Amino acid sequence: MPRTYPDRPFVGVGVVVWRDDEVLLIRRAKPPRQGQWSLPGGAQNLGETVFDAARREVLEETGLTIDVLGLVDVVDSIQRDDTGRVRYHYTLVDVFAAWRAGEATAGDDAAEVAWVGLDALPPLWSETERVIALAHEKWTALRAQRPRSPGTEN
Repeated sequence: MPRTYPDRPFVGVGVVVWRDDEVLLIRRAKPPRQGQWSLPGGAQNLGETVFDAARREVLEETGLTIDVLGLVDVVDSIQRDDTGRVRYHYTLVDVFAAWRAGEATAGDDAAEVAWVGLDALPPLWSETERVIALAHEKWTALRAQRPRSPGTEN
């Protein structure tokens, strides 16, 4: 089925990847939102779990391996043409993850990749901003729960 003017929604997976206090962003190389900064991710394959899709998409788009930590939210992305017909329809399952290994390099659907602090985010789709903020709350809470090594202050 074509991605434009589909007869049903596609399931997409978006991944908020954290490395310390930085989030991984990609500049999209293909529509929809071509040229815009976004989260790595893409369409879920038949027979693939959401978490497996997240790991695969991040590896394909950035060369990184990640540990998926949990669900952030589900977002509807529906774009209509000038006549009101649905041009794109994605149900996006957003998860958050921790960087495990690798150097970020653009690949597959990414034209560019960058690690960015929350205070330096480029212009993003409002839903992407919201998902990153929710994921940051979960990431911060998870890091606060980690056991500390003896003799460390932080």
